[in-house]
This record gives sequence, structure tokens and C-alpha cells, in this order.
Amino acid sequence: MLKRVMSRISSYGSLLFFVLISLYPLVWLLFYSFKNNEEIFSTNVFGVPHVWRFENYVNAFDVFDLVLYFKNSFIVSIGTVAITVFLSLMFSYAAARMKWRFADTARIYMTAGMFIPMQIILIPLLVLSRDLHLQDSYLAVIVPYVAFQLSFSTIIFYAFFRSLPFEIEESASIDGASVYRTFFSIMVPLVKPAIASVCIFVFLFAWNEFLVALVMISDNMLKTLPLGLLYFQTQFGSDWGTMGAVMVISTIPTIIIYLLFSEQIEKALTVSSAVKG
Repeated sequence: MLKRVMSRISSYGSLLFFVLISLYPLVWLLFYSFKNNEEIFSTNVFGVPHVWRFENYVNAFDVFDLVLYFKNSFIVSIGTVAITVFLSLMFSYAAARMKWRFADTARIYMTAGMFIPMQIILIPLLVLSRDLHLQDSYLAVIVPYVAFQLSFSTIIFYAFFRSLPFEIEESASIDGASVYRTFFSIMVPLVKPAIASVCIFVFLFAWNEFLVALVMISDNMLKTLPLGLLYFQTQFGSDWGTMGAVMVISTIPTIIIYLLFSEQIEKALTVSSAVKG
């Protein structure tokens, strides 16, 4: 009995320690956003603010166009997620479940995109965007983002589709379901955990990406949040508390996205119930 209690205390103690380590950076950033420069750099670097300066958040909205940058980042991120998930789902299903010539070659070609560094293709990407008249538009960043994330998304979906039994499609075919009906009504719901995972990773990538946006967008009305933070840092770099408030606000959407999809990620993928007995 004592051994079991000690084992449980050790397990919960380890988990609690891990939780504290994981949460501390967020808590520190929150405290940081309520401090002034003196507390941040000398008198109270790691502790709770002596005075909770809510004016830092007021200044963040007054001197930093958060609404505009949030809108641009949301449009880019949601567009990237939607297009990436749609295209990679269809390609992965075709590569994993259908027999056609050069299926393996196409899959390997798609996967090879993961090994191409983003920095290598920036100049060709800029030239191509100029020739297609995409510069200073949302598509100037959405299209490259989708291209960069298709390889990763394809690998995830391909693995999930390969794990599903082929009896599912056989049963659907016997019932008269077409390929499209089978795909959208049967197969896609079975890979919801994979879709949730891909949505989170792609959204985080598009939300935080800086280099491509810096090269492709020069119009201030189209700049995303990372570019806005750079502008804020260069213009108001002496007000570190307000900058911390801006960073706290910018992390809220990513936390919300994770909370919305975390349940789907944690669910076990069970497909036996989908197969007709």
C-alpha cells in the first residue's frame, strides 16, 4: 500500500513539475506585460509586478494598430489552413487508397518538399510573384505558405489513411456510394484527429511566419502581426512593458486554436465501429 502511494506521489509530482515548467514562460510574459522598464531590467525581473500597469494594454491599442494586423494575420492563417487541408487530404487519399500509375512517385515528390529550405527559393518566389502580379496581396503569402506546408500535411494524412481498413470503402461501394461520397462522408470524419493536428501546426506556422511575409509584403495595410511587431519594436522600442502587452495579446489566438482542437487530438482513432459487421 505504501509503495503504491509513493509511486503515485512520484508520478503526480513529476507531472506537476512539468506543468510548472511549461506554464512559467506564459506566466512570466504576463507579468512582464504589466511592468515598467525599471522592473523589467533591474528591480523585479522574474517576480510579480509591484504595480499592475494596465495602461500598458491601453497603450498597445493606442499606438499599435492591433485590429489591422490581427485581421491580416487571421485572413492569411485561415486561408492557408483551409487550402492546405483541402489539397493535402485529397492527394493523400488518392495516394494511400487508390491504385494509379506513379502514385508512389507523386508521393515521394510531394514529400521531398520538406527538404527544401525556405531561404533558397525566396528570390525565385519573389520573381514568380511579381510575374503573376501577386505582390502586396494576401495571395502573395498564402500561396507560398500552402506550398511549404503541403509536404508535412500530406505525410500526416497519408499515414492516417493507410491505417484505415479497406473494408470501409468496400462496404460503402456495395451500398452504392460514389468515390466522392465515400471520401467526404466516411473517410474524412475518420481522420478528424489528423485534421485537428494539421490545423494547429499550419495555423501556428502561418500566424508566426516572418521571413516570407517580410519579403513579399511592403504595403502597411497588408502586414501581418509579426511584421507589425517589428514595426512596433523599431518605433517604440523603449516602452518594453507595452511591447510585452502586445506579445501577450498576439498569443491569445494560438492558445484558443489549441483549446478548440485539443480534444480531437487526444481522441483515439478508432475505425472498427465504422466497418459493417
